[in-house]
Amino acid sequence: MKRVYNNRKFCMDCKLCEVACKTAHSKSGNIVKAYKFEDPSPIARIRVEGNLDDSMAIQCRHCDDPDCVKACITHSMTKDPVTGIVSVDQNRCIGCLTCVAACPFGCIKPADVVLKCDLCTARSNGEDGMPACVEACPNLALVFVDSEVE
Repeated sequence: MKRVYNNRKFCMDCKLCEVACKTAHSKSGNIVKAYKFEDPSPIARIRVEGNLDDSMAIQCRHCDDPDCVKACITHSMTKDPVTGIVSVDQNRCIGCLTCVAACPFGCIKPADVVLKCDLCTARSNGEDGMPACVEACPNLALVFVDSEVE
């Protein structure tokens, strides 16, 4: 399965991955409309922590044995056995935040219902199914590769 990996030595804390994620998950798909006019404002599923000297992007790792899926009391968090993508069914999520507490990486964002990286599966315009954050990274600090390749 392909996953997003970060290389912190190339990350410059520019947060372009956050901008791309927020835009990709907006109603309009337009950066200006997403940031200035959409209500509610879309939320990025990735975040950059650190500073110019030492930073890295943090997003869902789509774990092999995800604690968030085991902790979900409504079974809205699932792992696709074929793609390996851990996703949340927003129609079933009740916002109890059990998955947020269970995630050892802090990758699930609380909102009305929880939000997390979906590897941009809903995007049809991505290059080779590339997540928006990886496409936007100017320094190759984010790569989308098979998990066996590490």
